[in-house]
Amino acid sequence: MERVLLFYEKEDYYDYKDSKSLEGYSIISITKFIHNLSLISELYPETLIVDLSALTEYTTIQSVSERIIYQFKPETILICDKAKQEKLEYELRFIIDRFENINRASFTDKERKITVDTEDENLITKRHRKIIDLDESELEIFFEKFRKRLYGHAKFKDDFEEQVRTFRVFNKLKEHKILSLFLMGESGVGKTEVARTIFDCLQGNKKLAKINFGNYSNEFSLSSLIGSARGYIGSEDGEIFMKVRETDVGVLLIDEFEKSNSALFNYFLEVLESGKMTSSLGEEMDINGFIIVFTSNIPKSDFQKRISPELRSRFDYKCIFTLLSDVDKRKYIEFRAKSIGKKVRSELGIEISDKLIPYLISQINVSSYKNMRDINKELKKEFLKFLTAYQNSIDEIDNNTSPQRTGLAKRFLSLFEY
Repeated sequence: MERVLLFYEKEDYYDYKDSKSLEGYSIISITKFIHNLSLISELYPETLIVDLSALTEYTTIQSVSERIIYQFKPETILICDKAKQEKLEYELRFIIDRFENINRASFTDKERKITVDTEDENLITKRHRKIIDLDESELEIFFEKFRKRLYGHAKFKDDFEEQVRTFRVFNKLKEHKILSLFLMGESGVGKTEVARTIFDCLQGNKKLAKINFGNYSNEFSLSSLIGSARGYIGSEDGEIFMKVRETDVGVLLIDEFEKSNSALFNYFLEVLESGKMTSSLGEEMDINGFIIVFTSNIPKSDFQKRISPELRSRFDYKCIFTLLSDVDKRKYIEFRAKSIGKKVRSELGIEISDKLIPYLISQINVSSYKNMRDINKELKKEFLKFLTAYQNSIDEIDNNTSPQRTGLAKRFLSLFEY
């Protein structure tokens, strides 16, 4: 597929933006990715357009462009201010296959667009599967899966079910917009797993919307999160809007919440109250029915010092996660072993679960590890040893190893992700 760069007239920009917005797209500047390449893998071409105009601010346009643009999927829509056309056509001649001008006649006419009912004015959230949308039988299945998938924290599971059931009732009465959970505890005890488990149990197919506040500790954190001020073409969208648009489940994870500042604390105070996120341009995204999971490594003694009374009162549920029991740790190892075994069977047609599960349980002394993160590191090491032994056993059985059997360890490792 060809890579195409489309040029727009500056005076047409906002009409073009409105047109593509009606089609479900939003526009984001290339600057969002230059210093954070990992965001590119989270970009969905069917929802986002990338504006390359800011590339002309760099002295080494070609090298910067080669490093970034090749990582975008070919079908990603790339646009640029026509005033920068001559320079970018030259600098990107080896990267872009075709250059074209945007035709005004192609803009979607707002007047011909179907009017959206006021209750569903935000088309974005209609794509999200939310806990409030489940019927009673689906909700029972959700809770059953949730309890099995999240290891330990029995009291939290009971409390969470009660919170969800209450939330669903008062959300229908339009009295409760967002279900907010604030989870404290040491690193690796399963706080972020709560959001991932909710996402999985709501059958998410894309990516969990996650914001790490460890990256939002400076004075410009709010503009980075919700977008830059009007006047800088292509940079209006903030990371939180991008993440929520790209996910397909009504769950938002705010990790390391305590590392941010008062401006962001106040912003989320309004979000929890109104059920809407507001951009720097005053545009609103309705996230009614979402679950927002805030996590923090602060101890209980610091909670009142670091979080304002107003915000503390807005959290629906506050909980301290403690270390898992040895029984739960062993269940976690068994779960991970089964997960790996399923991947190997699916991808390579080889059954290893019956050997892998007892091997890992016997080799890993769970009492020596405080949390799942440490256990997972050890699990990876032991898995490598298992692969080596498994490969040697194959070689002993078949001295004339076929090409399909060689390099099994390497092929297994490519499937092993956490």
